[in-house]
Amino acid sequence: MEDITLNAPKMFDLSGRVALVTGAGSGIGQRIAMGLAQCGADVALLDRRTDDGVAQTAAFIAKTGRKSVQIAADVTSGSALAEAVRQTETELGPLRLALNAAGIANAAPCEEMEEDQYQTLMDINMKGVWLSCQAQARAMLAHGQGGSIVNIASMSGVIVNRGLNQVHYNASKAGVIHMSKSMAMEWVDRGIRVNSVSPGYTATPMNTRPEMLHQTKDFESQTPLQRMASVDEMVGPAVFLLSDAASYCTGVDLLVDGGFCCW
Repeated sequence: MEDITLNAPKMFDLSGRVALVTGAGSGIGQRIAMGLAQCGADVALLDRRTDDGVAQTAAFIAKTGRKSVQIAADVTSGSALAEAVRQTETELGPLRLALNAAGIANAAPCEEMEEDQYQTLMDINMKGVWLSCQAQARAMLAHGQGGSIVNIASMSGVIVNRGLNQVHYNASKAGVIHMSKSMAMEWVDRGIRVNSVSPGYTATPMNTRPEMLHQTKDFESQTPLQRMASVDEMVGPAVFLLSDAASYCTGVDLLVDGGFCCW
């Protein structure tokens, strides 16, 4: 019989695998990109940011002894994503893992929201995930080694947040969850697993601005664990779903919400 004790830790080991992370310059995407390197992966870092966020991610990865490549691209462009995947495979090797975290959030009352505000968010949060998965899966299918894709959704795709007027955001994240399930079933017999992670309120730069102090206190009081998540707490769920430890998981939406959706 196989020695289970000896082999168990290897289930989470990503050594020798290449990952592409969108939204790698800040927040959840940045921290997960770092976490993938900590688990042994080489990581392509894609973001449209113009600050030094991606460079900071790359510097951290270098300290882990893993390789990275920085890619400036917009997830709403299919051609840019295809080129990003090509660059990833040229510089790092065949793509096996993908984590799609690029997204935006804003709010406005539904009856007052401008069409441009709605469309811009949907283009990034839904179309961007679709185009990212499409480009990533094409590469995975072409080299025949299969792969694993994880999309960052939100508990807002499952519930409606009290006090937040964000019908477009909620709809986009619900779309990401169901899109992930649908893609999982399309590729289930070709070696590609697709899952999503739905964070609850998380202490990202967007949520910890000084002007958000009153609202973040509300977020914490509404959460059964009585606090927001740290970005560190999103690494484990993502690594699990991307790794061999989740080899029988596809089409799953993993809520990481401090118990919020229980109430």
